Amino acid sequence: MSTFDRRLTPARPDLAAAHLEGKVQATRFAAGRRMQIVAPFADVKSAPSPDAGLDTQALCGEIVTIYEDEEGWAWGQLERDSYVGYLPAIALAACVIETTHRVCVAGTFVYPGASMKLPVDARLPLGAEVAVVDISGDFAKLARGGFVFARHLAEKGAAAPDFVAVAESVIGTPYLWGGKTPAGLDCSGLVQLSLLMAGKSSPRDTDMQARGLGNAPSSGDDLPALRRGDLIFWKGHVGIMRDAETLLHANGFHMLVASEPLAVARDRIAKNSFGAVTGVKRLG
Repeated sequence: MSTFDRRLTPARPDLAAAHLEGKVQATRFAAGRRMQIVAPFADVKSAPSPDAGLDTQALCGEIVTIYEDEEGWAWGQLERDSYVGYLPAIALAACVIETTHRVCVAGTFVYPGASMKLPVDARLPLGAEVAVVDISGDFAKLARGGFVFARHLAEKGAAAPDFVAVAESVIGTPYLWGGKTPAGLDCSGLVQLSLLMAGKSSPRDTDMQARGLGNAPSSGDDLPALRRGDLIFWKGHVGIMRDAETLLHANGFHMLVASEPLAVARDRIAKNSFGAVTGVKRLG
């Protein structure tokens, strides 16, 4: 089989997307069908097993092209960032409804009626997208059923003015490898989610972000003069500068989204497996 990045290419030895025919080797090819995440979020795994490692997560409202649905697992590719993996089939719906709003707080509850006194049906995380059919009083009625506190939603076209402020709002979130919600985040998930809320697209993993985001500030120094919003990369790790000296990152040392002096983090990381800083990216 041709060499490819399995994270971004819907191809296996036994099955591949139809548009890859002639480009990769596979026993069979499938056109795939567009489906939508209807669970609050769905884990995306490298294998169809509860014991498989978590690669990333897909948020409510995201679209995924599914090429195989077997024994409770669906294999496909996310539309937003092109990530490929296995999702629980129960988290998907065949009927795709265009979303209108996005959750703009760390989390919000879905109620069966327009009252906060009712039992909660679900909890939607920051960045989850929904289709709103009506807003009456304090509550928004959702196309798929349920009601959400309206001021916890923003129209999809409304972008947070400062992606760093979004990242700051989730300080203290537990570290979770592959996590992309305020229930658990990894370093690149924090960057991707924060940029999403600011209306900017981002690749999923650190190496992809290092290649695909922003420009490298020119400087003859070891590090350029840093400013708020700069991304600092190590091999396998990324953080966000809050200002010229303060780093915000989801990390395995604190096991949290934490803020600390860059100098402290840099010295500690240099002694560990990530080594030295590999680059700085500045977003336009």
